Amino acid sequence: MKNIYVIGVGLIGGSIAKDIKRLNPAITIHGIDKNPEHLDEALTLNIIDKKAVLADVVNADIVIVTIPVDACVVLLPEILDLVSDETLVMESGSTKLDICKAVENHPKRRNFLATHPIAGTEFSGPKAAIEGLFKGKTNIICEVEKTAFKLQEKALTIFKIMDMRIRYMNPEAHDKHIAYVSHLSHISAFMLGKTVIEKEKNERDIFDLAGSGFASTVRLAKSSPKMWTPIFKQNKDNVIETLNEYINNLTAFKKRMEADDFDAIFDDMESTNHIKDILNGIE
Repeated sequence: MKNIYVIGVGLIGGSIAKDIKRLNPAITIHGIDKNPEHLDEALTLNIIDKKAVLADVVNADIVIVTIPVDACVVLLPEILDLVSDETLVMESGSTKLDICKAVENHPKRRNFLATHPIAGTEFSGPKAAIEGLFKGKTNIICEVEKTAFKLQEKALTIFKIMDMRIRYMNPEAHDKHIAYVSHLSHISAFMLGKTVIEKEKNERDIFDLAGSGFASTVRLAKSSPKMWTPIFKQNKDNVIETLNEYINNLTAFKKRMEADDFDAIFDDMESTNHIKDILNGIE
């Protein structure tokens, strides 16, 4: 395993590259990105060793695709067309069903592994890359049985370097569950930010009063719309389902406020405090 090609040298791709380079300095990391400035930054920051173009993946031992999910659906078949029979191709998108369907009938389907390392920040681009970002985090692998066993072993070597926990799941279950724990969180942050920005037009002091609670809650609203709009589009049905449940809870909360039923509000919040025990278990 000498040549790894990272397509999309932003937060996720750059962080993966940093981990690989730290523990395997003999491996050459080649960067591919449609933004030439990102490639220059990645080279300057020593995230990648060389710039490359898509045609160069014929020389790859591993290709890691970390681009928006709509672009991934289009590009993955092209990548599989180019790579050798011994090359592993894996991606890290936040949706899995459409991506798996895009390659399900490809002659080199056995070369592909669908993964989702659940880690990240609200920042993007090569400068956002963090060494150790994935340490202790969960990596969901879908349809592992469709990937050649020896290529699975290559992938597990990378995940071991990243110190990730592995969870296996089918694409439908992945997209349903991730809609609740990730996609809904981002929508909530975007809409909270939108609500406050619209109010701020009339009340200039509102951001002066915003404390750490607001900052932490709205943090995800700083995430890239170019990345998240395709995610919402691909996972539309599951996201709408989660929104309906979320809206129902918000409506119930509002009705209790209107009815001065603060005992019920207290009970709701107290029972929801159990989330800290769940999250402590995850950590």
